[in-house]
Amino acid sequence: MIDHHIGVIPVVESEATRRAIGCITDRDLVARVVAAGRNPAHVRVEQAMSTDLVSCGPDDDVDHVKALMRQHQIRRVLVLDEHRSLVGVVGIADLARAMNELEVGEAVRDISAPTDEART
Repeated sequence: MIDHHIGVIPVVESEATRRAIGCITDRDLVARVVAAGRNPAHVRVEQAMSTDLVSCGPDDDVDHVKALMRQHQIRRVLVLDEHRSLVGVVGIADLARAMNELEVGEAVRDISAPTDEART
């Protein structure tokens, strides 16, 4: 993650199906491994990954993805096809390229604001 400057790695069932079964984020590693005092060398990906996936389809519009990010207070959404196969990932930086400066600021503020619905 450090070498490639990424904050999320999707986890798929197999290379053949690319069916998404989870994702592991930099936050997952900090919260579920480091902060818990666990040795990263002895923790399997499945023990640290998030399985409550928030996803969109390849034909969904930017407003839908932005709404998902706000609702779930996440900065990345997996893009899955009709078979739940991984097609890609949309991050807040991707949204920023599709919005004007004011919209970007509002989106980041809303995604970062604490709510009762936020994921842990």
